[in-house]
Amino acid sequence: MKEQSPSPTVRVFIALAPPDDAKQELERELAPAYAAYPRMRWNRIEDWHITLAFLGELPAAVVPRLHAPLAGLAGAREPLRLALDGGGHFDERVLWSGIRGDLEGLHLLAADVRAAVKECGIAFADRPLRPHLTLARARRDDLTSVLGAAAGLAGFAGRTWPAARLHLVGSNFGRGPGPIRYRDIESWGFGGGS
Repeated sequence: MKEQSPSPTVRVFIALAPPDDAKQELERELAPAYAAYPRMRWNRIEDWHITLAFLGELPAAVVPRLHAPLAGLAGAREPLRLALDGGGHFDERVLWSGIRGDLEGLHLLAADVRAAVKECGIAFADRPLRPHLTLARARRDDLTSVLGAAAGLAGFAGRTWPAARLHLVGSNFGRGPGPIRYRDIESWGFGGGS
């Protein structure tokens, strides 16, 4: 009897993405850290995002259930005014930039996104939202690079920008020893925008 292959899966999250010029502003601020800490695993600038809900590994056939509810949710929202702000770290291993601006609106959006996911019958680990943008990870034998890079971002205050699109993102691309690659499965403009 022929063994059936498992159905394909995709790692999924729902996020906001800063516009290119806001990311480039932060990238310029990071230039000294890139030079000083070349062994860190730096995320690609095009993959920078603010995660609202991490759904984890889902069967690919389940993902389309999210399209209509997320489109409706985005269409009923106005853009949020946000900015990238400073830097910090999680457990001396993960470097991040903080977020400032309409944080109350960001938390409300995340709560609504998570409720929509649950209404679609998709279970996920509903962890508290800690708004940030992940920039890099340190290697296991490196306990100082993240601290130094975070200190270098302490005074960074990026320009304000409108978060105007909701992104449903897949991250099953580039699995293996290289960096994780992300791609939009779909995205929707806020306030009925494109």
